[in-house]
Amino acid sequence: MDLDALDRALLRELQNDARQTNRDLAAKTGVSPSTSLERVRSLRERGVITGFHAAVDLEAVGRPVQALIAVRIRPPARPVIEGFREWAARLPETIGLFVTSGAHDFLIHIAVADVNGVYAFVIDRLTERREVADVQTTMAYEHVQSRRVEPAAERARARRTSR
Repeated sequence: MDLDALDRALLRELQNDARQTNRDLAAKTGVSPSTSLERVRSLRERGVITGFHAAVDLEAVGRPVQALIAVRIRPPARPVIEGFREWAARLPETIGLFVTSGAHDFLIHIAVADVNGVYAFVIDRLTERREVADVQTTMAYEHVQSRRVEPAAERARARRTSR
């Protein structure tokens, strides 16, 4: 998908603060409010912007303990994988879910109140599922997450022009 310099600037500013007014967004990107509004609308229609979300402090909401849980499913059939994916994504402890290749089929990122919550999630939820063949849990000491994602095309262009 082609994103020009204005699209990238709008994305950068919205990722910094999605609650800012359109007038402020336009001023920061050097365009008129009508241009800003139309471009943001276009980014949403093209599926570049998929939503606006509130970032939540996990500790403040009583879920400071995080773990990454690798899960292997058997049999590895599409309906089994899809069924497990839908079930695991709906669990209240799940804050992220990856369908992966390699030794495991899923990597589930959970946030819970304490270490007992991790144990309960693994023992009471995961291992009771018939299709779960293996589970490996890794406790996360810290989760550093990028709040901004730059479009790949921008980096590719920068590499070409620096040569």
